[in-house]
Order: sequence, then structure tokens, then C-alpha cells
Amino acid sequence: MRASTLRSALPASLVVLSLVLAGCGGGDDGDKKSGDGGSSETTPEPEVPQIWPLTGLEAEAGESVELDHPVVVTKIDNSPSSSPQVGLSKADLVVEELVEGGITRLAAFYYSQLPGDIGPVRSMRASDIGIVAPVGAVIATSGAARETLPRIDRAKIKYFSEGGPGFYRKSGRSAPYNLFTDLKKVAEAAEDGKTSRPADYLPWGTEADFAGGTPAPTLSAHFGSRTTNWRFENGTYTNTNSNAAQGDHFEAGSVLVLRVKVVDAGYTDPAGSFVPESRFEGTGAAQLFHNGQVVEGTWSKDKVNSTLTLATADGAELKVPAGKVWIELVPVDADNGSVTVGQ
Repeated sequence: MRASTLRSALPASLVVLSLVLAGCGGGDDGDKKSGDGGSSETTPEPEVPQIWPLTGLEAEAGESVELDHPVVVTKIDNSPSSSPQVGLSKADLVVEELVEGGITRLAAFYYSQLPGDIGPVRSMRASDIGIVAPVGAVIATSGAARETLPRIDRAKIKYFSEGGPGFYRKSGRSAPYNLFTDLKKVAEAAEDGKTSRPADYLPWGTEADFAGGTPAPTLSAHFGSRTTNWRFENGTYTNTNSNAAQGDHFEAGSVLVLRVKVVDAGYTDPAGSFVPESRFEGTGAAQLFHNGQVVEGTWSKDKVNSTLTLATADGAELKVPAGKVWIELVPVDADNGSVTVGQ
């Protein structure tokens, strides 16, 4: 990470002038003390905590959250053919989205740490514009359909694909599930010479901000052909049918379900299947699962690149307790998506 230092110096003439003025002052002034007999120096203001934008967690002492690389979102296959997924445990945040055939794909967000081996890397969708734009992320991908690429370009989203820095084919795995990448190399290629902190992806809060709701020890997000099952245990949510490698599962402190409208992306896949596009803007129903409970509410995004706002059912601000979060973008259409909550 690059750091910048501000330097300043007084001109010599000003230094001399200040010494002369000091010598001309009355002797009594030098003996004056503050009313309580102590020093007149002001107490320094407390240091503002460094908060990671994708988790809301406070950084370690001396660690800066302003880095010299942007957020890197990696598109990861989420079908059984992707097993074992590699590098998922190091993600700060994950969004699961619907793709053709009723299956899903993962948009895994990396910022606080960058794994050197992640995959299998798959293609982008138009849905990804609303997912990555709020934090100015770049995408590591295998590519996209020719109908999608112009839309990604118009949204000014930078992406890196096969042939670019860090990408390679892993032996022992069949195509297209053998494309992997080194995110350290992708992030280095995405550097622009500036250090900055992305916007908060979610409205972060603390444990005290979560008032609790209805007991919900389990939940299932249905996407058609794919159902993602979660169980609350030992303080976190476990994806019980994850495709991740053993010991490389994403440990979610919260699961956030957002119901989204799904439209026709305007083309079909090579098998002739309808390609869905999740519209991640506007408003919709939300469910925040945390600590084995669920709070019902709503979500809103004014524009496709706006940050997310959450509210409870009675309109109060809904904050997400700091920690790793898995977001389910479940279609609002009952024929293509639903959510089952266990009591």
C-alpha cells in the first residue's frame, strides 16, 4: 500500500519576524498561566476508528482501510461442477444472483485481503452492474456475452479476464471450471496510483442495533433449480450445501435476503435458455437474518450505482451488525424464487 506525507516549511523571513515579535512582548505575558494552574494545551481529539467498508469491522491498530487498489469482485461458478470452490473464505462479502437455468453464480467481494488462488472464475452478467457499481469495484471474470459487454463498458466498470494478469488454467479440472486467478496480480493491475476507501456497501451497525425479531434458526433461498440452505450454529450461519472446499467455507455473521425484480436480459445462452437479469435498484422486501433471528423490512437503491438503504417494517433505519454478510438476491416472482424460514 502506498502512503503519502504532507510536508510544509515556514520561510526564513517569517521565522526571524516571529522571534523579533516574541522578544518585544511584555514580560508579564510569559508568566501567565491557565486559570486552574495547569497547561493551556488542548487535549487532542480521539482518533477516528478505521472501519472496513465491506464488513463494517474495525481495522487492527495502525492498519489503514485506504488501500492502493479497488474492491475486486470475482465471479465464481456455483454449480456442483464448480466443486471445490477455492478462496471463498477470504471474501469480505458475497452476493448470490440468479443466472440461466435457475442456477446461481456468486459475486465474491475482496478488499481487506486478496487470495492468491481463487476460482473457478466464470462470466459476468448485466445484473453485476448494480452489484459492483456502488463501491467502484473491478471484476475478475472469464468474460461476458457480446450483448453484455457494451453495457458493462457504458457503466464504466473495469474488468479483467483470461489472458490478463493473474489468470491461468488449473490442471486436473475440466473446462470451463478450470479457470482460476491470483487476485493479488489483478489488484496490482487495477491500481491507479491513489489511495482511497470505497463507500460502505451496507448500513453498518453494532450488535446493540439489532433489536431481534422472529426466531429463524434455518433458512432456504430458492432460485428455481438451485436452493441455498443456511443453518445458524455457533454464532454464525453455515451454508449446509456449499460447493466450497473443506475448510474454505464463507462464515456469514448475517444473511441478508433481498427480493428483486427479474427481467429478460435480451438474449439466450448457447443452449437456448432465457437469460435473467436481476434489477438491483428501486425498492423491495428485505429479511435480515442474524443471531438466529430474522427482522422483516425493505431495501432501496435510488440508482443502479447508489448504496443500499435498509428499513424495518415500521420505517425505522435498519442497520446490519458489523461482520461478514452473504446477500441473497432472490427473485420476487414466486415462480422463480422464494424463501423458506425454519422456526
